[in-house]
Amino acid sequence: MGGQIPKQYLRIADQPILRHTVQAFLVAQEIAHTYVVVSPEDAYVDDALSGLQGVTILRCGGTTRRESVSNGLKAISATVGAQDWVLVHDAARPGLTTQLLAKLIRQVGDHAVGGLLALPVVDTVKRVNHGRVDTIPREGLWLAQTPQMFRHAVLAKALLAAVEVTDESSAIELSGRIPLLIEGHACNLKVTLPSDLALVELYLSGKMA
Repeated sequence: MGGQIPKQYLRIADQPILRHTVQAFLVAQEIAHTYVVVSPEDAYVDDALSGLQGVTILRCGGTTRRESVSNGLKAISATVGAQDWVLVHDAARPGLTTQLLAKLIRQVGDHAVGGLLALPVVDTVKRVNHGRVDTIPREGLWLAQTPQMFRHAVLAKALLAAVEVTDESSAIELSGRIPLLIEGHACNLKVTLPSDLALVELYLSGKMA
């Protein structure tokens, strides 16, 4: 993003991105509690989440996503059951709606593995390899989103066994399990580029559907 502060603390509609993200969980009846994992040195989170009830800050973040999620699962292990569902969400996805959240939870239901929000690829996909351009068939391709919803014990074990993964579903897949893919929405985009800020603000304002 090229900013002076971590992107999750940039402001959209006069609130930090992280605050928008957390509020989607706080208003959802299906969510028992919300935990935010940050690094021990995080100097912004207290102000960003000031006054919110039902959220606990865990200062146990690691150097990678996998390590941060694994540390967070360990930190809450005394307060959740092994079979309790845990939903892991990117801090930089402030466009998550209560409807998407409810859809994920409802469709996962009592599934043996769990699932995640994702978008089917609709554009033609190109791959460049040593100057050669190839077209990749898009049938069966999905773009992973979050939340990703799995049982606490299963996810904790899968993450410990994984070496390098970019999301929780990857760890689950490496353990031999097959998660559900549940269609998400473009509003749930991950803020990565400066132009994403304006796009997310349009979704949050209700000017885009």
